[in-house]
Amino acid sequence: MKTLNDFIQMKKNGEKIVMLTAYDYPSGRLAEEAGIDVVLVGDSLGMVVLGYDSTVPVTMADMIHHTRAARRGAKDTFMLTDMPYLTYQISTAQAMENAARLVQEGGCEGIKIEGGEEIAPQVRALVNAGIPVCGHIGLTPQSATALSGYKVQGRTAEAAKKLLHDAMALEAAGAFMIVLECIPAQVAELISKRLSIPTIGIGGGAACDGQVLVFHDTLGLFERFVPKFVKQFETLGAKAKDALGAYAAEVRSGVFPDDAHSFSMNEEQLQKIYGDHED
Repeated sequence: MKTLNDFIQMKKNGEKIVMLTAYDYPSGRLAEEAGIDVVLVGDSLGMVVLGYDSTVPVTMADMIHHTRAARRGAKDTFMLTDMPYLTYQISTAQAMENAARLVQEGGCEGIKIEGGEEIAPQVRALVNAGIPVCGHIGLTPQSATALSGYKVQGRTAEAAKKLLHDAMALEAAGAFMIVLECIPAQVAELISKRLSIPTIGIGGGAACDGQVLVFHDTLGLFERFVPKFVKQFETLGAKAKDALGAYAAEVRSGVFPDDAHSFSMNEEQLQKIYGDHED
């Protein structure tokens, strides 16, 4: 399992950090076996697993439950868990209590929280308590309504300067890594060069120190919409539908199950059963 120092060293060496979301045992296991550096149990599970329209309805209970499941699959991979909506913004005490639950009950190594300078006090308190914190700026899904929807952030000079200021405030507060979502590649590059901690892009361009994608997006399992920054490395959703359709057709036609997929008894045992009922 990689450590915080490993991630800093990877940035210094120009080695890209690979982060991927996972939400259960199978996705956690596959991520680990694929050599992913960081598994993120994202609150994106609200949309890709639980079927909500946003991440806002996701609860602490949801995140703990799914972190436990992903942990069983990825036992030896550094794991982060998203703190859900309004579980850290109200106060440092609230943030401490909920982050501790995710680490103690969920089993993750650290947590990820959305926001800039305004949440620096929470970041500082968590780090001082020994809980690693990954920041998240740019498009922050929990605040998408306030940001006028899922739109690219930092496109004006003023907005870009605000992102840089927020990133530097999070680093100063002790964050060990920052996710940059949906911001111009040039802005992400500027931030990445200014910080001594790694940046992880998702719609932030190639100059970030690493990249993160959602498990279901990467494999083509979530088809409701495909953001511009997503590359589907496989189309398992379409293949799964074809396979399930073939299964349904074979059951209805009687082709499945055949002898190869059924169990049988030897003739002697059958005679003992039927012999008692012979005339």
